[in-house]
Amino acid sequence: MGQPEQTTFWQNLKRLPWTFWGSLVRHGKPDTDRARSQTVFSNLFLHLHPTRTHIRSLRFSATMALGVFTLSLFVIIVVTGVLLMFYYKPSVETAYNSVKDIHYVVPLGRIMRNVHRWAAHLMVVAVLLHMARVFYSAAYKQPRELNWLLGIGLLVTTLALSFTGYLLPWDQLAYWAVTIGANIAGSARELTDAFGITQSVDPGGFTREVMLGSRGVGGEALIRFYALHVMVLPIFMALLLGVHFWRVRKDGGLARPDADVTHAGKGAAPKGSPAVKPEQAPTKTYGLMCVVRDRKPATNLDPADTVPSWPYLMRAEVLIFVASLVVCMVLGLLFDAPLKEAANAAIPENPAKAPWYFLGLQELVSYSAFMGGMVIPGVALLGLALIPYLDREKEPAGVYFSGARGKRIAGYSLVFGVVMATLAVAIPVSYGWLRNWVPDINQIWIILVNPGTLLTLAYMAWSLAVLRTTRSTRMAAIAIFTCFLAGFFVLTYVGSELRGPNWDFYWSKSAWPTH
Repeated sequence: MGQPEQTTFWQNLKRLPWTFWGSLVRHGKPDTDRARSQTVFSNLFLHLHPTRTHIRSLRFSATMALGVFTLSLFVIIVVTGVLLMFYYKPSVETAYNSVKDIHYVVPLGRIMRNVHRWAAHLMVVAVLLHMARVFYSAAYKQPRELNWLLGIGLLVTTLALSFTGYLLPWDQLAYWAVTIGANIAGSARELTDAFGITQSVDPGGFTREVMLGSRGVGGEALIRFYALHVMVLPIFMALLLGVHFWRVRKDGGLARPDADVTHAGKGAAPKGSPAVKPEQAPTKTYGLMCVVRDRKPATNLDPADTVPSWPYLMRAEVLIFVASLVVCMVLGLLFDAPLKEAANAAIPENPAKAPWYFLGLQELVSYSAFMGGMVIPGVALLGLALIPYLDREKEPAGVYFSGARGKRIAGYSLVFGVVMATLAVAIPVSYGWLRNWVPDINQIWIILVNPGTLLTLAYMAWSLAVLRTTRSTRMAAIAIFTCFLAGFFVLTYVGSELRGPNWDFYWSKSAWPTH
């Protein structure tokens, strides 16, 4: 190697850190609006974000950080779940002892398991609250209908992730909770039994067997739930999340009222907005997508009152992730994930309860397995999916409850929903139901006419009454959504706190019979 070549080699070696960094960051230090936008636009992960973010979208009141909070919890679940996989053994003979080893023997295993469980529970809560926030701010309206459907898919996938993970400890709590869940899935058998055709047509038994891999909760169910929990559902969730965030960007960003979009030079930035230094403030220049006129969300956008997503949006996301991790760590340090005795099919739990997010469903199933386990949840999901296609009223998105009238409707609906759900529990507990009144009544009447069915019909009737009174599909949607939300909370509370052994009603656990 000659002298010039050696000199060039050593110079390239000295410059290696900077040239390597330059291959990663193509636009230099992002200290200008243009550089920040190019950084976001050229990065695979940051490209899910818009290059600029409206100031109002950064307010806590706009989103309550629920979307990023949910994503942060999913990341925490994945990381802790991978660490748990190094020690967990998915078989009936070893699962329980491996969880005990994680909890009591593995260094930091206890906090790792606790954080994983708390993050899973918080994710269910966050997804439910996020859906409620999106609905009440009318962020499901055109052109965001597809993203609303993706959100429903995320809700179902989140529940499936939590449910499949529930069985893995293989203790009494997990075994009998999943048994209850499997019975709910197979509840169609109640209808076929009533018609006497179960021997020929058994969709409930088929559904249950597909879920468990056998006729009962055993080794086949454990390995099936494990594969779904650690591979299939996380991959599906990651894909849904990616498309969900991408659609937020393609649909014009977070929904916000048009009144907040001010013209350049008019009005000050909203209170609580991130400060932009004068030398960093964007000059009044407009891209082609702002000048042209079209129906697509990316057009007709005024860049006034926007800031670069880098660093303002990214900084907020990092803070939310850190806060989420701190909350999970604190909960994990204070409260242990439960671990009862090893699963025993011969000794049923009493009361045997489903996971808390299915307790409202279990309450409905106690009235009628088929209606409460299949029909009512199916009607609720179908109604959620149809909301953006039935409510086509033109109104500003991003305004909670669509104004004062919507707040009143939501308030009345909340009271109505709570009262009707309370009556649906109180009347059967106090006076019994059809079977108590007419012992020989046909089972078909028990299936069709039960407190859960009547509660659903009452909510639908209330929504139609609101529609007739207000002549507004948006108000009717607020009414029925609020009713179902109220019913979910009431029935979940009843199933969690007021149902004891044999699913009997007790005002407190101190009143439970002693053995």
